[in-house]
Amino acid sequence: MTAALAHRLSVAPMMDWTDRHCRVFHRGLTRRALLYTEMVTTGAVLNGDRERLLGYDPAEHPVALQLGGSEPADLAQAARIGEDLGYDEINLNVGCPSDRVQSGRFGACLMREPDLVAACMAEMIAAVRVPVTVKCRIGVDDQDPDESLFRLVDACAAAGVTRFVVHARKALLQGLSPKENRDIPPLNYPLVYQLKRERPQLTIDINGGIASLDAAMAHLEAVDGVMLGRAAYHEPGLLGAVDRRVFGEAGPDVDDRSAVAAYRPYVAASLARGVGLAPLVRPMLGLFHGQPGARAWRRILTVEGVRPGAAADVIDRALEAIETARARRLEFS
Repeated sequence: MTAALAHRLSVAPMMDWTDRHCRVFHRGLTRRALLYTEMVTTGAVLNGDRERLLGYDPAEHPVALQLGGSEPADLAQAARIGEDLGYDEINLNVGCPSDRVQSGRFGACLMREPDLVAACMAEMIAAVRVPVTVKCRIGVDDQDPDESLFRLVDACAAAGVTRFVVHARKALLQGLSPKENRDIPPLNYPLVYQLKRERPQLTIDINGGIASLDAAMAHLEAVDGVMLGRAAYHEPGLLGAVDRRVFGEAGPDVDDRSAVAAYRPYVAASLARGVGLAPLVRPMLGLFHGQPGARAWRRILTVEGVRPGAAADVIDRALEAIETARARRLEFS
């Protein structure tokens, strides 16, 4: 399935979270959702270790590459590299509020330069055949979102962009950390709904503060797609119901134990290549959320997973802790 068919639900690009291991793990929970890389700058793509930065497992498809940058020619070249590597979509970050991103003149600060963003998108679209999309905020600082969001979208649409992922809150570039910018500025879902109503020819996905599949399904009444961020990372088990609830597929949901089993061959192959266990188990920490033994599951994976030479039997011990906790719950119920 191509990225164009998968946007109905996607997992957000999240720095230090959605690495290649996380994406393979998430793919074991949902075959249909669109997955995103962490943001990679054009400088890193053009000059860095491409296997380390851009390498991925074929199982991840459909998977999109998110770029950070503001030089049209560099973005076009980076997009071509992404397409050559087989990515299903190339996305431009116009939403990250970190100081490092601002100093590089990309991310959320580009909300102030819609014509530059449009020029970047035109170059990228001309360079590749895969979809090229934008992820943005509704505005930054003292901008009026009713003006800033529509101006950016219209400029990019004129350049040929047809799909936008909108984080439904402003970014305050001075005085708030990136973490605070994910929580403090108020959400404005109705503005994103309005964008879809007034630009019906565009594909509009909504992002920001969406904590459950129930909430995602409610948003899908008004927009084309939903992007989950922290909820998908901290409670990955919710992805196990995505194919049935969001995409209408028949068959059972993927439960937490099945997700672990599906991921085990990748863990074994990665360990054999010299990857440490800690980064491999990190995406699994949120499994069994709210279930008996969840705390022991996390503790075993985090404490034992960082030890030198840690192997996959750490996962077995963590699963045993889950079973022990369940048995105790049944014994006293």
